[in-house]
Amino acid sequence: MAHSIRERRPGRFAAYAWMVLGYNILVILWGAVVRATGSGAGCGDHWPLCQGVVIPHADQIATLIEFSHRATSGIDVLLVIGLCWMAFRRFGRGHAVRRYAAATAFFTLTEGLVGAALVLFGEVGNFISTGRVVVLSVHLVNTFMLLASLALTAWAAGSGVSGDSQVPRPRPGPAKRLYVAYGVGLLGAIVIAVTGTIAALADTLYPAKSLAEAFRWDFSGTAAPILHLRIIHPLVAVLVGGYLLVLAVMVLSSPGPAAAKRMARRLGGLVLLQFCFGAANIVLLTPVTMQIAHLLVADLVWIVLVLLTAESLGWQAESAVSSVTPSLAAESPRSAVQQVAASR
Repeated sequence: MAHSIRERRPGRFAAYAWMVLGYNILVILWGAVVRATGSGAGCGDHWPLCQGVVIPHADQIATLIEFSHRATSGIDVLLVIGLCWMAFRRFGRGHAVRRYAAATAFFTLTEGLVGAALVLFGEVGNFISTGRVVVLSVHLVNTFMLLASLALTAWAAGSGVSGDSQVPRPRPGPAKRLYVAYGVGLLGAIVIAVTGTIAALADTLYPAKSLAEAFRWDFSGTAAPILHLRIIHPLVAVLVGGYLLVLAVMVLSSPGPAAAKRMARRLGGLVLLQFCFGAANIVLLTPVTMQIAHLLVADLVWIVLVLLTAESLGWQAESAVSSVTPSLAAESPRSAVQQVAASR
């Protein structure tokens, strides 16, 4: 009975971690609504208060949008605190879940600090500056690190790993090339997201009335510099998206864990869907609904890519071997092998 209780606890924790990840995605999407509608200045230059009070009484939609984003972010902080508390309570010292949960707490803190900097330095609303572009890019990278930490927390809890077995170990030959291949994919995904953030900001601040007008602005010598930067995004997206498709095909066509192949299929499907959303965004002149859908798929691509990296580098396979106790292996080598196979 005690063993069954221990087995159920990580399952409940993993479900909670996935729930926190889903909630964070919703908070991120609502933050995109704040940016797309120019509501970032809805609470004035006050932080963490809104208009100088805890609950503002305002009839402006911008204030309501920004306040609701801050409220949902505050709830997220409580959820992450609960995640860390349970991680350190239910998993032993050195467990991967503890490390990923601690990283989640760190990136949640920095996410709030970067958001506060945007407000306190006036880098919100329809204001444009080099500083805002830089801070928004940092904000995006931090958001991706937060999503990766949450996804790996849930994955580590659900895969039953223990101790340091989930830390990837260098391998000779082809395995080293795998680290480079996945590292390039992860870096490329971040570059896509950063350029996408700049393009989305440009579309919000300088909305075009037609596709022809948008193209004229992109190549006009008198247009705002940020309009020239947004042309980088589709080029980078096509190049990196193609690379991720090749990566997914390579995983599917080579021997490897079934979980990695499932992630590769999901990655390929999401990248193709993102290509369609990107084209629709250009043709429809980036309406808010399409921006949100585009961002949602970008977040999912990143999460799946992170989990594919974890699966393909053999972390789960190593943890499965290490989870077989020495006593069990000595008692029956064949049963130990069967337990490893069953764990996969």
